[in-house]
Amino acid sequence: MKGLTFFFTPFSSLLLYLLCISFTTGTEAGSRNGDGVYIVYMGSASSAANANRAQILINTMFKRRGNDLVHTYKHGFTGFAARLTAEEAKLIAKKQGVVSVFPDPNYQLHTTHSWDFLKYQTSVKIDSGPPSSAAASDGSYDTIIGILDTGIWPESESFSDKDMGPIPSRWKGTCMEAKDFKSSNCNRKIIGARFYKNPDDDSEYYTTRDVIGHGSHTSSTAAGSAVENASYYGVASGTAKGGAPNARIAMYKVCNPGGCTGSSILAAFDDAIADGVDVLSLSLGAPSYARIELNTDPIAIGSFHAVEQGILVVCSAGNDGPDVGTVVNTAPWIMTVAANTIDRDLESDVVLGGNKVIKGEGIHFGNVSKSPVYPLIHGKFAKNVDASEGSARTCDDGSLDQEKVKGKIVLCENVDGSSYASSARDEVKSKGGIGCIFVDDRSRAVASAYGAFPTTVIDSKEAAEIFSYLNSTKDPVATILPTVTVEKFTPAPSIAYFSSRGPSSITRSILKPDITAPGVAILAAWIGNDSKISLEGKPTSKFNVISGTSMAAPHVTAVASLIKSQHPTWSPSAIRSAIMTTATQTNNDKGLITTETGATATPYDTGAGELSTTVSMQPGLVYETTAIDYLNFLCYYGYNVTTIKTISKAVPENFTCSADSKPDLISTINYPSIGISGFKGNENKTVSRTVTNVGGDGVAVYTVSVETPPGFNIQVTPEKLQFTKDGEKLTYQVIVSATASLKKDVFGALTWSNAKYKVRSPIVISSESSNKN
Repeated sequence: MKGLTFFFTPFSSLLLYLLCISFTTGTEAGSRNGDGVYIVYMGSASSAANANRAQILINTMFKRRGNDLVHTYKHGFTGFAARLTAEEAKLIAKKQGVVSVFPDPNYQLHTTHSWDFLKYQTSVKIDSGPPSSAAASDGSYDTIIGILDTGIWPESESFSDKDMGPIPSRWKGTCMEAKDFKSSNCNRKIIGARFYKNPDDDSEYYTTRDVIGHGSHTSSTAAGSAVENASYYGVASGTAKGGAPNARIAMYKVCNPGGCTGSSILAAFDDAIADGVDVLSLSLGAPSYARIELNTDPIAIGSFHAVEQGILVVCSAGNDGPDVGTVVNTAPWIMTVAANTIDRDLESDVVLGGNKVIKGEGIHFGNVSKSPVYPLIHGKFAKNVDASEGSARTCDDGSLDQEKVKGKIVLCENVDGSSYASSARDEVKSKGGIGCIFVDDRSRAVASAYGAFPTTVIDSKEAAEIFSYLNSTKDPVATILPTVTVEKFTPAPSIAYFSSRGPSSITRSILKPDITAPGVAILAAWIGNDSKISLEGKPTSKFNVISGTSMAAPHVTAVASLIKSQHPTWSPSAIRSAIMTTATQTNNDKGLITTETGATATPYDTGAGELSTTVSMQPGLVYETTAIDYLNFLCYYGYNVTTIKTISKAVPENFTCSADSKPDLISTINYPSIGISGFKGNENKTVSRTVTNVGGDGVAVYTVSVETPPGFNIQVTPEKLQFTKDGEKLTYQVIVSATASLKKDVFGALTWSNAKYKVRSPIVISSESSNKN
């Protein structure tokens, strides 16, 4: 399986710092030439033979070199991480019972009001808000959310345990102490705290205390207690609350400023399985270019075993959009989350001479006149003598002339598509400018924070008006207005430009991402000593507004936790199905969800659609992806039955891989979406799905409707499902045929509905040629 990455947007100072972290392996970081940390993965922990083989290897190799043993895995799966030479790693890989041996990867991070927006976006209101389970009063059905991240800031009001009941008796975890984190920092909200030692880390990071802010933000988004009058220095003000405020938090600190090691991630999965969490949330992953295989990806490995133990795993999709095929964390047992905007805009407008107002986006606290009194200049006319025109238009580092910029507002452009407003701001500020207007269609809808220096982002259409003004005026002037919070902004949601897109690099037969959720300008808790986000002369902000699929994943985690609290016996796949099949495809302007360009979004952008916080609690029908489905997936993906029996604890004695196992058959596993790959155009393809009646009414009848893509016929048999009792399972077939040649991937959907429920599954059809791309 693959390495990990944090998912923030590229505009925050934190992200800029994290992007400097390269995708490395322990081999490159070793203290002796050729040494490095390797992960030795030996499959299921339920096999005594596997456990014995692992212990023999450990005893044999590390009896006299105990410091080289980094982690051992024994609860959910078997193996260890250790410093090895490349030759030792090769020898171990040949041992019986070893599934894979690979260098320890270093993954990246994927970086309030959002919950109200989701509530009001819901097309059918079954409840007035996120439900609280009556069954939780005795603690028996309190959900426990495990979060693998950068740690937590326990003093934040978001982690108050006021009015919370006793810790669930099934909890087996611990609160690890450190010099700055005591057992008293845990409470009835933060019930678990673990950190993991990386031999290459500074010992100051041997604590669960968050030193970055990311983990505190994601934790409070998922399960933070309500905090009234929260804001980032008055911006995005309101009540900051998690989606599941009654849920418990267990923090597993796997990331430090140097990144997130795969060996620590696996150790956290192993502990979380033993501790008794209900849902796991990860806002990190491998970079999309890495293309790591399943058996060398720590997230795919750990999540497989977590799901085997009944734990739903929710992961961010990555921040490498809008390029296609960039989605990560795409194993079929993972719930993969894209990011969208909400109906709140953080607006910072430009006022030109003549009081012409140009809409802009950004968070700044500049103290400048609200009247257009400052000279305005285009970057290319403020060029340093040694700089190129293109560099000056972008306002690259060192490209501007101080004499031409001093005291002016500078108009900069994202000419090459890879520049950021924060970099342009820094250049303008360093040369004595008093403001920066940055032209970027891509990031226009994503508000970033620029501190006290007036900075705003506009799109090219808005920029055309400024260029026209510059060309028609001898002495152009402008100002940049302070940030204001605009509520009920339309249209929303739209897919964030940074959100990684499908199709999955693993297989087009499983649609990824699965779902989209709010991930733009999310207000949540932050560390209490971060001077980088603080304003001069002001107290440190306890909250921060940031964006990324990192922020979207905990929204889904929270809803999954709420479903688990209402339906404690439901499997991870049933919960995922409930979320996917009740998702919405429309925005608050009565149109379809769009991308950042205004084009209609496809399932490669949105998955099944945007998360619903209420309808998902009562989905009517669910698709349960069984252990056999996942075993068949491994067969179709290319693993042999011997390896599969080593990996999984759930392999029936008579299980075999079918003789015709091939990747196209992945379409047949019982997934809530339908992906048909390798379509030749001159054939029919048939897939089956099985749904379980969970509506609670016993007898229920559902009728199918199909959104058929152009050039295709889709037939569903039977067209009516008649259930006689709750828990009953019925199977239907989908027969796909083409009426024209397939030149590109196409999208449709089918919906089972009755007077009470609508259960929708997106359909994606791709050709043989698509599979080769």
